Amino acid sequence: MVKIAPFAVEQWMDQYENTAKFNIAETCAASISINDLLELSENKAQSREAIDVADRKLLYGQIRGDDQLRKNLASLYSARAAGLTSDGILITNGAIVANFLVLYSLVGPEDHVICQYPTYEQLYQVPASLGAEVSLWKMDPSSKWKLDLEELKNMIKDNTKLIVLNNPNNPTGAIVPKPQLEEIMELAAEKRITILCDEVYRPIFHSIQPSSDDFPPSAINMGYGNVIVTGSFSKAYSLAGLRTGWIACKNQEIIEKIAEIRHYTTISVSMLDQAVAAEAVNDRCVHALLGRNIQLAKKNLETLSDFIDEHNWACSWVKPLAGTTCMVRFHKMGKPIDDVVFCETLQKKTGVMFVPGSRCFGHGTDFKGHVRIGFVCEHDVLKAGLDALRTFMEEDFADLPTVAK
Repeated sequence: MVKIAPFAVEQWMDQYENTAKFNIAETCAASISINDLLELSENKAQSREAIDVADRKLLYGQIRGDDQLRKNLASLYSARAAGLTSDGILITNGAIVANFLVLYSLVGPEDHVICQYPTYEQLYQVPASLGAEVSLWKMDPSSKWKLDLEELKNMIKDNTKLIVLNNPNNPTGAIVPKPQLEEIMELAAEKRITILCDEVYRPIFHSIQPSSDDFPPSAINMGYGNVIVTGSFSKAYSLAGLRTGWIACKNQEIIEKIAEIRHYTTISVSMLDQAVAAEAVNDRCVHALLGRNIQLAKKNLETLSDFIDEHNWACSWVKPLAGTTCMVRFHKMGKPIDDVVFCETLQKKTGVMFVPGSRCFGHGTDFKGHVRIGFVCEHDVLKAGLDALRTFMEEDFADLPTVAK
């Protein structure tokens, strides 16, 4: 029987998010309605027609995904990803299923997997449950969450099957910059190692410009064929309720292998959800939708940054460059506070929800004192939550316990 560790961050969300008054732990950009999407469209009549499914027979959808949706997704990459067509895309029930299918399809007991850390726990716990040896490639908070390429080189073994990246990163909001991506690709190509890059927070780049030498292209656009990327409509596209994601790869042999496994999990994704998803990434809508979310991220990040500056006696961070999340370290006289007690007490007293870094990303050992904040919620929610947190800092923070580093 397959054994898998409890999914700490999802357990925390399950326990606390439905009772939170101010959920600033959520990782999705503030959700929109179908009417909101129509308002963003450059041609509202055409958009309304595209998602009018009232007269459609509710049949199974196309097995690998709706043709129009796959074409629209391929176009997101096609400017630079030579060789990627809609045949290289599989539609899934969210990115969580996309990641699972990739890992289940490619990894077995004789394999070694290297995974960027911290990250979404699924990305290393699933291969471990399949019997693979997993090595965590640790980002360093003391050096702005940078990865060490020399460390990666030393981690690679003869049986290394997969390198797993999450770019932009959850929970830190850091990026793997383009020069590092290039080195990773060269190393993987030399060793014939496949790369899986979870890109669900792409393209929310709020604090780095495309003109920067560090600005990271999608991993699928880096010139190496054995790259798989996963994406979702939940985070960057504000449509979590669609539960729609995708797998993209230019290597058709890899796609076919994943498609074989996919038959055991998914007959088809809801045709209703895919119709809305296809419109969201249609040229009529996608630029306005992403523009809305990037601007919201910038506005909210400024509000959060002001709070951290105001409370620099108790909290510090590495300011995120991309995505919807960041890690903030709370401390007393340099000693990390007990982040689990902090999050529990804060929500109980104020209704403000954070995610404790040590429990949900550090296995009780790493990232003590850190909390993950999801800051691309509605601006009023973030502002009200930080106001409640400000009162807590004045009245209750001094009573929180600290822990050993």
